[in-house]
Amino acid sequence: MYWYEDEIRQLESKQIPIKINKKRVVFYGSSSIRLWENLDTDFPEFETINRGFGGSTLAACCWFFKRLIPQLKPDIIVIYAGDNDIGDGRHPEEVYLCFQNMMQLINRFCRAIPVGFISVKASISRIQLYSSIEYTNKIIKAEIDLNYPACTFIDINEAMGEKGIFEQTLYETDGLHLSSDGYKIWAKEIMRQFLGQYGHP
Repeated sequence: MYWYEDEIRQLESKQIPIKINKKRVVFYGSSSIRLWENLDTDFPEFETINRGFGGSTLAACCWFFKRLIPQLKPDIIVIYAGDNDIGDGRHPEEVYLCFQNMMQLINRFCRAIPVGFISVKASISRIQLYSSIEYTNKIIKAEIDLNYPACTFIDINEAMGEKGIFEQTLYETDGLHLSSDGYKIWAKEIMRQFLGQYGHP
């Protein structure tokens, strides 16, 4: 985990804003979160804080959770991670175990607040991992449905295209990161499937 340290220290050094009369939503996870520049305008009903860090795995998000998240006092957490775990060769079951660890950390340090877990996205550059991504999402969703009533599984893949067929305009030229059109879909689905029910103080 040492190679994340510089960015983690930068995030730790950021001043924590004073809470306002909106629910505070902390977005936590990998580059798909870190590169989301329009959180405040995409979710105007909420106070949004971005705590994504580049290249992070779900395992790394668990490792650094206590350093980055509890002091923000979130009302709601939205997580996107797991993509890089699979890209690094971890098995779906390992990502599943990291998800369980993440939920334990949230429940321990942030109470039983609402959590939105964004499904691991299918992407052009990782088409060879499609079956692993699909299985990872399946077992994490089943775990959420069975054991975590405060957590919502946010499926973004169906809205981004048919199975295994990718709309290139939703991705940057690397075929992995989201374009502005991709983020519009994410914002719509996160509101529709999860945040919409929490939109008032």
